[in-house]
Amino acid sequence: MTDLTAQRGLYAGPAPIVSKDLYAEVHRGSAVRDRGSLRLEPGTKVSGNTYFGRFPASYWQRWTTVTEVSVEAVVTGTGLLSMGASDVEGEPRVVAAEQVADVKQHKITLTSKLDKFYDGGALWLDLETEGGQTLRVEQVRWTVEAPQKIRPTAVTICTMNRADDCLKNLQALAADVSSLETLDAIYVADQGSDLVESRDGFEQVAKDLADKLHYIKQPNLGGAGGFTRGLFEVAGHTATEHANVLFMDDDVLLEPDLVIRMTAFSNRAANPIIVGGQMLNLFHPNQLHVGAEYARLNTLEPGQPVEHSLSTADLLGVDEETLKPNRQERRLDAGYNGWWSCLIPYEVVQATGYPLPFFFQWDDAEYSYRARAHGFPTVTLPGAGVWHADFHMKDWDEWHRYFNLRNSIITAALHSPFNLNLLSRVLLAQLVRYLLGMQYGLSATLIKTVEDFLEGPQVLRDGGVEAMQEIRRIRDQYPETKRHKATDVPGIASNDIGIINSAPPPSRTLVVLLKRLLHQTTGRHRFGLGAVPSDEAHWWHTSLFSTVLVTDANQEGVRVRSYDRAKALELAKRGIRVIRRLRAEGSAAQERYQRAMPELTSRDNWKRLYGL
Repeated sequence: MTDLTAQRGLYAGPAPIVSKDLYAEVHRGSAVRDRGSLRLEPGTKVSGNTYFGRFPASYWQRWTTVTEVSVEAVVTGTGLLSMGASDVEGEPRVVAAEQVADVKQHKITLTSKLDKFYDGGALWLDLETEGGQTLRVEQVRWTVEAPQKIRPTAVTICTMNRADDCLKNLQALAADVSSLETLDAIYVADQGSDLVESRDGFEQVAKDLADKLHYIKQPNLGGAGGFTRGLFEVAGHTATEHANVLFMDDDVLLEPDLVIRMTAFSNRAANPIIVGGQMLNLFHPNQLHVGAEYARLNTLEPGQPVEHSLSTADLLGVDEETLKPNRQERRLDAGYNGWWSCLIPYEVVQATGYPLPFFFQWDDAEYSYRARAHGFPTVTLPGAGVWHADFHMKDWDEWHRYFNLRNSIITAALHSPFNLNLLSRVLLAQLVRYLLGMQYGLSATLIKTVEDFLEGPQVLRDGGVEAMQEIRRIRDQYPETKRHKATDVPGIASNDIGIINSAPPPSRTLVVLLKRLLHQTTGRHRFGLGAVPSDEAHWWHTSLFSTVLVTDANQEGVRVRSYDRAKALELAKRGIRVIRRLRAEGSAAQERYQRAMPELTSRDNWKRLYGL
């Protein structure tokens, strides 16, 4: 093999809900865009300067040893093919072009040096016909020089009771021959009771994938346990010891070309790096979640867009300030990448160890920051994307908030200065907001989180199973953690509930906070009953009610919050006590987690958890 396919030129998405404009835009005229081919009618111009059409030249120049890239196409008809390029400001230029006339199944190749893209910019393929001309383009692929040995990729899918979603992604992989060429194996760690193998289509997809598919049933050890199983299995086979392991969620809408793009990038990287894919919002398929992100560890804030990053951006729209199309021109350095799609070379595992048995959430961030400490950065690769359910449509007040908060504190203890004064202020501020907002179950969740962190690394010994059961039991004691239909709220007639909108954020936050506390504790409520939309459920607004119905973030129902003075005082006292304990005992707990890290992240520990 003299060349390596870095990505394919595709002209339609993997599902009808995906706009073809994410792959190629018709600037004028008429064109028929199919998955693997494109037909231009006379007087038509089509541009590949799109999310999936662009080749991320800046990232290839910075992180790989590749010095030039080619785009190949098989063409029939008459027209102009040109390779466009951009810079860090998005200014376009043409770096190569070829005119064809009356050709049939003719292969052309355009080539560009990767030498003018260090800070930003991309490459793409533009196509154009004039009057009386038609042009068909197919078998488009971007190629780079192949390494001496191609490192295969093993995909790992963690699933629990999402059998239909998981099966669809297996079928998508099985139907895409090109992406299968780069796959060494597909591991499915099924941790549910509604098993993927129970579906009618599983037998056929197992035949299609043949010996590439490894279907494993195991106890529910959360996302961390499911994803780690792939690493564990790959490490157990000497033939694939040097493979890349690609983590992928079970409930994504998959673009199979992601496997090709991430595998090729990793194969040509100058040094081993974690290669992350980007997330697009499934309910709003034109939206990019974030270009690259990092976490503010000591203040427990994940998902922070790095400077110059697109964030919840309409990829078919324009920037409101610059009025330029939303293209990620500037190269970004990521702090970590979510495990909706993330490729980890095996050298990283050898040096860094396995993920922590966090059960759920922050496992991806912790692993990236630990790997970075061992010299392996994370690169979030533009154009390597999957669609995942929008995060803002998941309610914060759920049982998984326990794992989010507990694991964030552990990560901060392991990878940040761990300023306990700052951390205590952050947690106290959260507690006060929850209590004012009458989220007593969420307050109890926070308290349990800090208590369990102070227990030390033994809380991770069972992989999180007991903690999941316990936090659900605790939260079940608080009525506002339960969701109801708006027309069927216990004890409240739906016709009696009117929307009461929020005022703007207070300019004097502390004054308003103290005022709300005083009014609540003395039983003075501005509103007896009302409804509040989810995006207006701020503490300064919900604290004005005696009882308030808050729309759940997923828009499927409402939560009923009612002021309870006894609960509020009891939780406030408990919360203050445990935060004081954190200030006094946090450093000792930090040392225990640091000492336990080698054992917790060892192969032997995961072997024990898997019962092998």
